[in-house]
Amino acid sequence: MTPGPTMETLVEDYLARRRSLGFALRVDAGQLRSFARFADGTGHHGPLTIDLIMRWATQPGRRTRRFPGRRLAVIRPFARDRAGVDPASEIPPAGLLGPARRRAVRHIYTDAQLLALVAEARKLGPAGGLRPMTYATLFGLLAACGLRVSEALRLTHADVDLEREVLTVRMTKFRKTRLVPVHATTADALRAYAQHRDSALPLQAATTFFVTKSGTALPYSTVRHVFKRLRGSLDWDKADPRPRIHDLRHTFACRRLGAWYAAGVDVAVQIAALATYMGHAHITDTYWYLTGSPELLALAAQRFELFTAPALTPEAP
Repeated sequence: MTPGPTMETLVEDYLARRRSLGFALRVDAGQLRSFARFADGTGHHGPLTIDLIMRWATQPGRRTRRFPGRRLAVIRPFARDRAGVDPASEIPPAGLLGPARRRAVRHIYTDAQLLALVAEARKLGPAGGLRPMTYATLFGLLAACGLRVSEALRLTHADVDLEREVLTVRMTKFRKTRLVPVHATTADALRAYAQHRDSALPLQAATTFFVTKSGTALPYSTVRHVFKRLRGSLDWDKADPRPRIHDLRHTFACRRLGAWYAAGVDVAVQIAALATYMGHAHITDTYWYLTGSPELLALAAQRFELFTAPALTPEAP
């Protein structure tokens, strides 16, 4: 009898089909190929089994406690795919090896902290130069629109339409391009930066909107270094949790939700719009960004009180 295809062949076929649908699978591909090498190395043939998956996911080594759970989470979509072709293939239950990841507590910036961060960025040297305005505008944009840092740094001149007050964020984490409308005040800040940048670097070669003082594209490593310096200057290093650049995105999601609660908006309906605005492939990704801050929980409690008020009102005799 001719043996069936190797696990490596099945994995490569799966990756090709998923990528044709727009999934990058950069991390998952490495794990799936590791599993394929393990399966073929054991001489496995035939349907996928939970026993085979468990032996691969729990291999001994210096790994974190959640590593087996993450491996299982990666293999389950592949197992579901194989089960659609070969009904004898087994799909391991979710959570069989514990949670795949833990949601750490995120720092949610207050209004005063956001103002302090932008003000501290303006103090960067040289005074009156492009550098302080670049970072003040960049961090302000991240807070105002909840962009990923990489998205803001990849914006080109053409992507920033200040006449229509809209950004075009191209081919992001999930290979999606989306339009991000900005508030008039945000557009004014971007416009002021663009004018200052063009007067300081009239012959710049970089096509990105945010640039270094020499006119080149702004590297993420440099932005991260500057943020750490600002965080130290603001005496935030001892905060728990310690603020990160990405927490500006978490803060944006929480503030948007809080504004909707305060305005009496149906959040359950609008959360889909927030997911689209933030560029999430699944609405659960948006929920991941929400943190139960005291301000947000207070607003939610008020909404619940209004919801239950009619039922708590005693009936007239």
